[in-house]
Amino acid sequence: MSIDIRPYRGEDLEILRVLTVAAFDGVTLEQNVEHALGILAGHDWRWRKARHIDDDATLFPSGIFVAEHDGMVIGYISTRIDRESGKGRIPNLLVSAEFRGHGLGRRLIEHALQYFRGAGLEWAAIETMEQNEVGNHLYRSCGFEEVARQIHFARRL
Repeated sequence: MSIDIRPYRGEDLEILRVLTVAAFDGVTLEQNVEHALGILAGHDWRWRKARHIDDDATLFPSGIFVAEHDGMVIGYISTRIDRESGKGRIPNLLVSAEFRGHGLGRRLIEHALQYFRGAGLEWAAIETMEQNEVGNHLYRSCGFEEVARQIHFARRL
């Protein structure tokens, strides 16, 4: 299977939003909050999660890399760089369901890590929800070590 990884283009945003919502169903903080508190501010978890890629595209578009197969977008990874701390961060990573299990998530991570190395960074971070078994397995298998756990609390005002 021929898959290319290329830089993000502005016209990718809408499909990345659609893919983000589909890929994060069941493994996002936004959905957990909705299960606990219901719809908030008139928007469901999908709307809030789609805004994450909006933020990535606004704050650091040059750090988004898109995976394509036969001209179809099938995944992406977004990154952020903090040169002062020597840190590269991966806010979002996804592979469309029908293309999982072929090593594309690993390829996207390796692409981001190479990007970080090229920027002279010293370390990389990625986070996921405990319930994201696929992500937890993938990140460990890519050499990431669990260094902390965080508990999220929410309440209506």
